[in-house]
Amino acid sequence: MEGTTVQRPHATSAAVCSAALLLAALTACGSTPEADTRAPTVPGHVTAQAGSATSVHVMWERASDDRAVTGYEVYNKGERVTSVPAAKVMTDVDGLTASTAYTFTVRARDAAGNLSAPSAAATVTTPAPTPTDHEPPTRPVKLRGTADGSRAVNLSWGGSTDDVGVTAYDIYQEDSRIHSVSGTRTTAHLTGLRPGTVYTFTVRARDAADTSSPDSNAIDLTTASAPGAPAGTAPTDLRISNHVQGKEYAVDLNWKQPETGGEIPAYQLFMDGRPTTTIVWGATPPAGRASYRLTVGDPRGTRYSMKIRAKLPDGKWGDFSAQRTVVLGD
Repeated sequence: MEGTTVQRPHATSAAVCSAALLLAALTACGSTPEADTRAPTVPGHVTAQAGSATSVHVMWERASDDRAVTGYEVYNKGERVTSVPAAKVMTDVDGLTASTAYTFTVRARDAAGNLSAPSAAATVTTPAPTPTDHEPPTRPVKLRGTADGSRAVNLSWGGSTDDVGVTAYDIYQEDSRIHSVSGTRTTAHLTGLRPGTVYTFTVRARDAADTSSPDSNAIDLTTASAPGAPAGTAPTDLRISNHVQGKEYAVDLNWKQPETGGEIPAYQLFMDGRPTTTIVWGATPPAGRASYRLTVGDPRGTRYSMKIRAKLPDGKWGDFSAQRTVVLGD
């Protein structure tokens, strides 16, 4: 019997064909990432406040982007004067001319280099040079405030005086300046805060020579929690005192512990923004208020900023308390 011959494709040719088809399919499905051509939104509520005869403080609200905003460009009359990273929403423009009008706009930038349209313009005129002024303004008084929902607060205070004139009030959150208003205003509305967070605010007055007053009294404000968020984990009512103990100073801390549904095994103490020590109880953790004594050998007049946070029963660190300032010997 005569056999039947069957022809089969060459194995190498079939593999090449399959690879080509696969490459074509991947290309057709858009495996190459699409280019980012969408610009960020326009930064909002741009303000410009003269800080002195030669400097202006420019502020704005954050922009958004379909991927991420990476920075902001600040312009004066269309000419770029500075760039800042995305984490900042303010900047000081220095080296200006006294008694001169300036017009500032801000544009947001993303990682692909796309720029938003310019913001609405903020105009400001630097003041005239002042005589030699070495006297700082008086301290702002009676700082008070209220939380406005979960992401904003309202502040008000008693005005300061100066031998020449107050040009601005600077609002500080802990030890960082976060906002400035004109020297003719004694109120501020702060936005962009986090829900369920305790903030510590102070205010300083500033004159045209860029000399600042002492801090106002400090106030703590807690923004409302987001719907469905768990209870706050920040210690509250932190109190700090100090007294001489031999050749050193004993610094006593006392606070109300947060409700966590279990025992708090430890706390972490931060001084001047840096972790300093972990407070671990030698026996059963205390209920209600807790206290701790720290001994330091620094000289009288040394200033510390302190805050604490609890180690939660699940092992994570909770939110920070309000920050407190202590001066050795006071």
